[in-house]
Amino acid sequence: MRPTVPFDRSAQEQFRSQGFVRLGVLLSTGELAALQTRLDDIMRGRVRYENMRFQLDPGIVAEGEQATSNHHVASTLAYRRIDDLEQDPLFLRYMQHELFREITRKLVGEQVSVFRSMFMNKAAQLGTPLRWHQDVGVGWRIDCNPTVTVWTALDDSTPANGCVRIVPGSHQHGVINAGHWLDDEQIAHYAPTARVIDLVAEAGEAILLHNFLVHSSGVNGTNAPRRAFSTTYMDAVTRSVVTGETFPIVFGSGALNPAAAGSKPAARIRVSHG
Repeated sequence: MRPTVPFDRSAQEQFRSQGFVRLGVLLSTGELAALQTRLDDIMRGRVRYENMRFQLDPGIVAEGEQATSNHHVASTLAYRRIDDLEQDPLFLRYMQHELFREITRKLVGEQVSVFRSMFMNKAAQLGTPLRWHQDVGVGWRIDCNPTVTVWTALDDSTPANGCVRIVPGSHQHGVINAGHWLDDEQIAHYAPTARVIDLVAEAGEAILLHNFLVHSSGVNGTNAPRRAFSTTYMDAVTRSVVTGETFPIVFGSGALNPAAAGSKPAARIRVSHG
């Protein structure tokens, strides 16, 4: 991994005021290629984890078929989303990057768990348009809304391939809609065109995002994928309101170890949280 810069007062103030901070390109060319290859292997079924959630792109799902499954269902690069990547040693090692430890220590605390570690994919000439929303909601079914997410571009992200669009400072409104998605009236008020920016990013670049930040994304109109990896960190005491369980620890006492990473118990994915 490349050398990191400290999450200093200036960066902390930007996060408080704007809801996002560019952390720079954290992955070397070799590290980026390794993560890209690992994702291809997972999608193709060459690397498998017993309990990992997959969601196919709606554009390739036949009528009557299920898009989401708790296991690998087909050898294709057209998955829209794959969750539970903390099971994979390469992704877990990146999730535990020293800069993310510094950030979470300042914004979350000493004991930090991962709410979700997911691959988001807009396959070539595909991709689901995402309506304006915040990454919160009653549908997440946890007892506290997280506020810290690190989003990493695994390909160059541009308007042509459906990059994330944000409204800087919109996190300061708090939770706008407990149901996650903004309605038309809320979109007009909280995401007026004049305030929207395209979050263009270089492959390997990481961006810190506040979960309350209003954002959306479009489809991929190019002949290459637009892949990203997103990790949401939170206080390790956070629990599921359904099962009462906490979530995997990535920093602090009892943290997951990349050397011992592997398939999580099926019980851990029997309830979907976000």
